[in-house]
Amino acid sequence: MNDQSNAPKVGRMVHVDPKTAPKTEGRRAFFSYTDLGVTEATAGMMRAQLTTADKGMTESTGWHYHECEAQFVYCTSGWVDLEFETGETVRVNAGESIFIPGGMKHNELQTSDDFQILEVSVPADMGTVACDKPA
Repeated sequence: MNDQSNAPKVGRMVHVDPKTAPKTEGRRAFFSYTDLGVTEATAGMMRAQLTTADKGMTESTGWHYHECEAQFVYCTSGWVDLEFETGETVRVNAGESIFIPGGMKHNELQTSDDFQILEVSVPADMGTVACDKPA
């Protein structure tokens, strides 16, 4: 058996109760964000948060990309429609996930009223940059 107890540790263990997890500021005014404690526990190396729609999004966010290494999204309820610089449009439904490399241009088109995702980014501080629609 491979004993990993001597492997280098990154950050510290953190446990969060959904009833007491703090709300936090986020990128979009029409979503609510819950901090899952990972940013502090990893000293900014990674962020994990729940993003919940206050009501379904019916207008797109506009084309943008994120200044990060990576973004991982797992849909816990509802759905979100996304379009990407590759020309693909993807609906991510509850129980599905999507990995978006940093810098990939995309546009959030709409969400269901019961939309909620678990979003993880590396690093925690993930900038959003508006851009033109890809040709």
